Amino acid sequence: MLTVIVDARTSAGKLPGLLAQLTTGAVEGLVKEVFLVAPHSEAVGALCEEMGAEAADSIEQALAWARSELVLAAEADFRLKDGWVEALSTHLANGGGAAMIEGLGESGLFGRKPYGVLVERGRVVRLDDPDLKRLRRELGLRPRRLG
Repeated sequence: MLTVIVDARTSAGKLPGLLAQLTTGAVEGLVKEVFLVAPHSEAVGALCEEMGAEAADSIEQALAWARSELVLAAEADFRLKDGWVEALSTHLANGGGAAMIEGLGESGLFGRKPYGVLVERGRVVRLDDPDLKRLRRELGLRPRRLG
């Protein structure tokens, strides 16, 4: 089981789509808990209550509260591809390990593909200011397209 940390500091309005997808992972027993890193507001509070997520002030705080050793970190605009639960479950059953999970994104030659980073919590805790890009770079993750 894994903890999901969603960085929504700049795009909290896009959270409902990702949280709806993560509900499938929770029902399947893959997602244990979800933390939203976002400015406190009534909307974020209501969303947390409705979706069973918890609000955190920072990624560091979410990591400190996480109960799973495996963390999936993503931004609020991240959308998982169809079949993500099975693909991630298979990855973990085969020994797993750190991976970059490519999500659905813009198409075209220069379209940005959002991604999530799957990593052991202990590796993230040691980083100063662990934002998603820095986490991917410092851990040396290359695209292992899961899901």
